[in-house]
Formats: sequence, C-alpha cells, structure tokens
Amino acid sequence: MDQPMNSIYGPCEVYLPTILQTFIEDMEEVAANYKKETSLKLYEHLHARIKTEKSMREKCQRKGLPQTSQSALKEIRDAIGVRIITGFTDDIYRIVEYIRQMPSIHIFKEKDYIRQVKPNGYRSYHLILEVATPYPDCLGNDQGTYFIEIQLRTIAMDSWASLEHQMKYKKNIQNPERITRELKRCADELASCDLTMQTIRDLIQRSDQD
Repeated sequence: MDQPMNSIYGPCEVYLPTILQTFIEDMEEVAANYKKETSLKLYEHLHARIKTEKSMREKCQRKGLPQTSQSALKEIRDAIGVRIITGFTDDIYRIVEYIRQMPSIHIFKEKDYIRQVKPNGYRSYHLILEVATPYPDCLGNDQGTYFIEIQLRTIAMDSWASLEHQMKYKKNIQNPERITRELKRCADELASCDLTMQTIRDLIQRSDQD
C-alpha cells in the first residue's frame, strides 16, 4: 500500500483512532457490567494514546528499522497504546481474562512482570493484542489486523513506574547506584502494600458474604 510522505502510518493512520475507541468502549462496557454485578470498580483509570509521528520515527531509527508503515504498524506494535490502572492486583488478572474473551482479539504476546519482577523492581502486566478489523492494513489486506499495546498496573505500581521513568532520563544524577537501590526498595514496599490492600478487600468481601 502506497503511503503519503507526511505520515509514517500511511493511509492506515485514519483507522487508528477508531480502532482505539472501539477497544475503549469494549473495556468500558466490561467495567460497567462488572460494577452492575459486584458494585465494585474494575479499574480506576484508563489512559490511551496513538504514538505521535515524531515518536514513532525516532523508535524506528533506534531499532534500525526503515521508517515505513510496515515498520510502524507490524514490527513495533505499539502505535496504539492503552494503560489501565487498577486499585488492586487481582483486578489486573481479572481484566486480562476479560480481554482474552473479547471477540476479534488475539493475545499476540504477554509478559507478567508482577509475578516475574524485573531486577530494578518494575511490576506491570503487558499485553500485545492483535485485533481483527474491517479496515485495510499496510500489507494490503482488505480486512487487516492491527496491534494494541496494553499495560496494566495498580495505582502503586504506576506511581513507582512514573518516578523511575523520570529518573531514567535525568542527566548528571548524583549517587545513581544509591538511587537505584532506593527505587528497588520502594518498589518492594509498594508491592507489600498492594498485597495488604488486597488482603483487606478480600476480608471485607468475605464479611459481606457471611
């Protein structure tokens, strides 16, 4: 498929907002049904974005990929991104199962950094979804597939990740080794807090059932 010079996404660019909005609406419907059944919130916040032209071109360059729609939409797979922030760890796994059951969605890749924590303390659940759509894709398929990157975190995990991200890009930081150690310690303490909060909620729910 030919692509205009002004967009790395080519003609497919116009479909990205619709694909993203469809997923958001599906998640909102799932959350509404869950609240109706349980009176509980499935998640606290949902943030979504389409990667900007500049960011995608820079990522292609970093990865040594040609700046084409195929690189942007098939090789990198995070042109569409969604971050879902939950109150409790269990809700992350609950959402993953809901997503797994969605029609037209195939989980292309998943990484559980909650049970398999990164060495620096990072915790999150990552999914790459391959979504069947009625729209043409960059390979010339009339009914093509598009990728959506999903990150699921608790409020505590998200706060830590935001701080760690800021520190990563700071220059001339004093005592970087100490900061790394403190960040790891903080991540472990927040994980313990998440576990405690989950336990408290479970106890409250059991009390309600008794």
